[in-house]
Amino acid sequence: MSGRSLRDNAALPGSIDQTVEEILKNGGKAYACRCDHTSDEDTQALIERIRKEQGRLHILVNNVWGLHDLEVNLQPKPFWEYPLNMWDAMFQSGVRAHIATNHYAIPLMLESDSGLIVHTTFRDQDKYLGTFYYDLAKNTTNRLVFGLAHDFKNAKITVVAVSPGWMRTELVLKNFNTDEDHWKEVEALEHTESPYYIGRAVTALAGDENVQLKNGTVLQVGDLAQEYGFTDIDGRFIPPFRI
Repeated sequence: MSGRSLRDNAALPGSIDQTVEEILKNGGKAYACRCDHTSDEDTQALIERIRKEQGRLHILVNNVWGLHDLEVNLQPKPFWEYPLNMWDAMFQSGVRAHIATNHYAIPLMLESDSGLIVHTTFRDQDKYLGTFYYDLAKNTTNRLVFGLAHDFKNAKITVVAVSPGWMRTELVLKNFNTDEDHWKEVEALEHTESPYYIGRAVTALAGDENVQLKNGTVLQVGDLAQEYGFTDIDGRFIPPFRI
């Protein structure tokens, strides 16, 4: 697991150290690697560390995002009323960071000619996503998956985008002045899903021997839950999110 937020400098719960501890507590294996994915040098060094220590890379999940660095109200309004630095938060610290990680990671995956690349995104049947920069960034992510799949036509690497619903991230819980133990007391969070839901979707994809049939597609977590038969951690099946 890589990211910028070590325990001592994390503005929110969910630093890479805390996340690794949670994975270990639940019987998994994980390592925390401090990496600023807006830095090509950091990203390249991370992939080289994986090459040196593991020898190969099976699964890459691109989830880096920079919007939380800005204090911006995302209520829908004309794009010219948003600050221009939203471009940097969503594209430089978001889309480009995904592309840079792919740039350094794919040659390692090609050495084994196998693997799965997942980009987290958002999509609702091609509807406008409410704010200009967010809509543009997410649709760019979806298109880059389509392009990568084209470049993988002679390789056994699968790339997909996976779209969750409204997740109860640490930031969402903070904004509603609650936590994971008490979110059910907040009516507005009734239809939210935990981050484990999309995690189970990625696990299901990774275990699917025919996952290459999904190459280049944008998948919704609710649809994958129905296809693969998993639920969120509270036992609920949460259907695909709709705007």
